[in-house]
Amino acid sequence: MEHEPDVGNLLRVVREDYGLSQRGLSRRCSVSNATISQIESGQLNPTVSMLKRVLTGFPMSLSEFFTYELGNDEQVFFTARDMITLSRDGVNYRQIGGRLLGRSIQFLVEEYAPKSNTGRVALRHDGEECGIVLEGKLTVTVDEQTRVLSAGEAYYFKSSLPHSFKNDGEDLCKVVSACTPPSF
Repeated sequence: MEHEPDVGNLLRVVREDYGLSQRGLSRRCSVSNATISQIESGQLNPTVSMLKRVLTGFPMSLSEFFTYELGNDEQVFFTARDMITLSRDGVNYRQIGGRLLGRSIQFLVEEYAPKSNTGRVALRHDGEECGIVLEGKLTVTVDEQTRVLSAGEAYYFKSSLPHSFKNDGEDLCKVVSACTPPSF
């Protein structure tokens, strides 16, 4: 069984560890206090892009957030249970490795259910990322360019450009991707 973190509770723990009130975090990340309250209480499950926006208030990457309570061990091998999983609206990310603080690369196994996407707001962060489609089809938009990639096809771009991913097809899409520095 994979590790599925409680996003709301973890956000509360991190916020309190940073000595911030909900209003203080709200001011720092330009997300409404009500939204932060709803996330922490479990009433709202944030999209990846929304959570990344909230985490700018610390600042902290998604990887650092989801591994916040884990020790910085130098684990070399990983079982399926060791992988950190983030799922939202048909998009499933499994991160290889736990805590990535001080690491140079992030490696993900991604699954996109039919008709799923990464959200209405394009993603942007520092670094570069690349990936290869293992199965299915994935529509990748980077800045003004869009391409539908099939199994065996790949992408590589500067992550500071606005980008998004979606599966318009009827079949599951599987992708293996890497990002440097870790920012997801």
